Amino acid sequence: MQTNAHLSHRPATAADLTEIVGFPQNADELFFCYPKADWPLSVGQLAAAMAERRDSTVVLLDSRVAGFANFYQWHYDDHCALGNLMVALWARGHGVAHYLVAVMEQLAREHYHAKRMQASCFNANSAGLLLSPKLGYAPSGVVERRDPKGQRVALIQFSKPL
Repeated sequence: MQTNAHLSHRPATAADLTEIVGFPQNADELFFCYPKADWPLSVGQLAAAMAERRDSTVVLLDSRVAGFANFYQWHYDDHCALGNLMVALWARGHGVAHYLVAVMEQLAREHYHAKRMQASCFNANSAGLLLSPKLGYAPSGVVERRDPKGQRVALIQFSKPL
């Protein structure tokens, strides 16, 4: 992984959606970051997710939107669950995901006094499975799910004390 000193973040806005919907490169990537969405990801689907979720955040790499995430669960004084984590193809390998997860952990502590962060990753998502332990997340469970084709898949749950 290459680190980049030109990373910053801010709350996501409606103006960011057109760019963010292009981050997932195929139906599998979309399933990994937003299992309920239909391929291809649309602005409407992402706007609906943002309306239901909290703290939708973008990472900027050299002033360009490069990453996105939010919380799909937020329980004050307990935990937050990371959702919709996605990184633009051109920005992968530049530390965007590392930076974004750290930002979301800080938001969980500041906004919800969360004691831990939860994240989940499907068994076929090698990048996510390899990233989670590097960021201090430990496996905490495995749940059976179905992919869009109806195939059985494993959703590996991770947790990290904050």
